[in-house]
Amino acid sequence: MPFGPGLAGRLARWGLVIVACYGLVALLTPPLIQAGLVADANGGLENPIYGPPSLDHWCGTDRLGRDVCARTLAGSGVALEVVALALGLALVIGVPLGMVSGYLGGGLDRLLVLLMDTLYTLPVLLLSVVLAFLLGKGLPNAAAALCVVYVPQYFRVVRNQTAQVKADLFVEAARSLGAGPLWILRRYLFRNVITTVPVLLSLNAADAVLVLGGLGFLGLGLPESIPEWGSDLQQALGAVPTGIWWTALYPGLAMFGLVLGLSFLGEGLEGWLSGADRRLEKP
Repeated sequence: MPFGPGLAGRLARWGLVIVACYGLVALLTPPLIQAGLVADANGGLENPIYGPPSLDHWCGTDRLGRDVCARTLAGSGVALEVVALALGLALVIGVPLGMVSGYLGGGLDRLLVLLMDTLYTLPVLLLSVVLAFLLGKGLPNAAAALCVVYVPQYFRVVRNQTAQVKADLFVEAARSLGAGPLWILRRYLFRNVITTVPVLLSLNAADAVLVLGGLGFLGLGLPESIPEWGSDLQQALGAVPTGIWWTALYPGLAMFGLVLGLSFLGEGLEGWLSGADRRLEKP
């Protein structure tokens, strides 16, 4: 791996390994379910309810007799799919708007900054709850609710970077040679303003996993037929005081592990790209 030997490099490597493991689980779970090697996440109504961990059900069963292990594994793919779709949309919307706003300036810039600052000042979970309530349950709807939350962050970062870079000599030279705004934005500015986005992307991904879990916990995320960690935790809440711990433990651990891996990756990338490790290694 290209990361350095310092703390930032180690964090990035550990984060990459953790996220890769979740990605592998997300890819392998559907074919394993089809092959019968893993139980159906929505099946098992013939199983005993709240069955403790056993050889037949390694993580036990929930209040409907569904296999907790199968639902936890299937939830990995759901979480990664929703988060990837949401942040991909946020990138597609926020990055071009930030570049155009920072380069052109004027009234358009002031209008976009006002709109994005208004969205940015709202609490992330509150805004996502309102949007999820208005859009309704569903995977695309949950992704759209998360997308709107993170667009202002990419807009602000990219706009500020663009406003700084557009004054550099190479941009002035391209403009004096007759290059149009679209050509300058695509050919010269994009590569210079996109460098900070991967760090923000990985940190936002960790936050988005928690927000998605919060929506599921509140019953506003995905339909009940789709296995999701937050909704499973909400359903397990009433059983925990009676000593049925397994229905909450495994979804909670799965969410914690993915958030930890994405956070490690983001912090490691930030330190590696900023050269923090290289500065610490100097005598």
